[in-house]
Amino acid sequence: MQNFVNISIDDISPHPLSSTKVIDRCFELITIFPDIKFSLFIPISYWRTVRPETATTNPLQINLFVKFCDEIKSLPDHNFEVCYHGFYHGIPGKSDNDEFQHLNYDQAVERFDAMLKVVKMANLENKFKMIFRPPAWRMSPESIKAARDLGFDVLALSPKDYAQKIYNNEDTKKNDVVLYNCNPPFDDLNLEQKTEIVYHACEWDKNYLSKSMTKDLTTFLNKNIDNLEFCFMEGLVS
Repeated sequence: MQNFVNISIDDISPHPLSSTKVIDRCFELITIFPDIKFSLFIPISYWRTVRPETATTNPLQINLFVKFCDEIKSLPDHNFEVCYHGFYHGIPGKSDNDEFQHLNYDQAVERFDAMLKVVKMANLENKFKMIFRPPAWRMSPESIKAARDLGFDVLALSPKDYAQKIYNNEDTKKNDVVLYNCNPPFDDLNLEQKTEIVYHACEWDKNYLSKSMTKDLTTFLNKNIDNLEFCFMEGLVS
């Protein structure tokens, strides 16, 4: 039986410590696995405010960073897809995550509309797919409804109990959900019939796709190469 594998990376942004530098690791993997597929999740106006070592004075709205947008535009479609990962990512002044955890339906629609508007301003509307992962996987049931009503095709969510309680079973009402399997080093690399392996671009995160993490991933993929097929997120929908 063939197993489908996707590699996703969260928090690609203009932030100097959560930047496109991690994409260098992706290209290293492409030289070994030419058909490997990466899903990049981008916060549209990334704004960390809580921890001084990662905070920025202003939100990093992508349309204001031409070099960043040009780099995203230039990524080969064979290996990369670009997905949405929130607007600010957090709640400015309160949290660096949790942006979609407590929103009602109208608030969620407003936040999604802001994301779509900025992506259009950045001339990236043809690069982004209608795929959404909420920051820290936390998403209110009303936010799930709003995402679907606005035309998002795939929701990348969490199988963990803390998140499942937040979804309140709303995620199960349509066949458009991908649940990740591996979040190294917190989860061991493991091949399943549909496997999403999640990393971060944040250099302060233990889950950062570093050179050592890339080496571990290469070993894992080589070990299982005869039993896997690389795919984008839509190939993992259950």
